[in-house]
Amino acid sequence: MTEMVTIPREEYDRLLAAAEDLADLQSYDRAKARLAAGEDELIPADYANRLLNGESALRVYRDLRGLTQAALAEKSGVNRVTVAEIETGRKQGSIATLRALADALGVSLDDLAA
Repeated sequence: MTEMVTIPREEYDRLLAAAEDLADLQSYDRAKARLAAGEDELIPADYANRLLNGESALRVYRDLRGLTQAALAEKSGVNRVTVAEIETGRKQGSIATLRALADALGVSLDDLAA
């Protein structure tokens, strides 16, 4: 048998808001734990804005890491011309190439594909 409880709308709204606040706090705690464990990183606003404005994710993350195209090419094993062509949008790059670049930059493949 299902029991029903009737409460005033005001009390329901208060309980709903408290549940949403709790969910927000739990999300915050998980994010802080990922940061503390080195599983995630904060990206400075100017770099985040570049990504949001549609700039090449490869270029933004390369700049964030302080690498030149040549240094990224050497670190990833990808030809420097290929790095430049992906950054400018002339080429998309294969999954293997993007994975090598992502690994060299310490980001996920999804971060470069976004």
